[in-house]
Amino acid sequence: MAKIRTILGIDPGTNILGFGVIRLDDHSGKPEYLGMGVLDLRKESDPYEKLAVISRKVGELCEEYSVTDLAVESPFYGKNAQVIFKLGRAQGSAIIAAKQRGVSVYEYAPRKAKIAICGNGAASKEQVAMMVEKTLGIDVEAKYLDATDALAIAMCHYYQLTNPMTSTVAATSWEKFIAANPDRISHS
Repeated sequence: MAKIRTILGIDPGTNILGFGVIRLDDHSGKPEYLGMGVLDLRKESDPYEKLAVISRKVGELCEEYSVTDLAVESPFYGKNAQVIFKLGRAQGSAIIAAKQRGVSVYEYAPRKAKIAICGNGAASKEQVAMMVEKTLGIDVEAKYLDATDALAIAMCHYYQLTNPMTSTVAATSWEKFIAANPDRISHS
């Protein structure tokens, strides 16, 4: 029986939070698009209520899609230090909601996700959206650019899981290779 993995990608924000969900199984090995959207928090004035809404929504998504992995974009420093604090709080609310439901959490820098999707760490939101559309075979409206960023984070995690050069997978793969091919190992 194939192991099914469902990845929820989150592009955290305290005004707009993007989310995207993909599923993969060991049998096909290919990601399948399940859903995406944005959580618009701009009408909520209380910053702590925004965090409660983020936690509630991420929890609902984890339950609705039977999420196994949360891939969340790490906050990055911009011109205003307050922005990173707000993004960190939004990220933390999403992480806690996932962990309370037994979901494994993985964090990726925005640049790493852009490289994984576009091959360019400085790719624009529009370039990321176009590559996500092509890769997953979906059409995306321009209003969902934060959601396509979240799908890119989910796809980045998928690529980490399936790349034999990543540290944990590579170690396991080499160990399996050596065990299966002792005659091909030179001891000189």
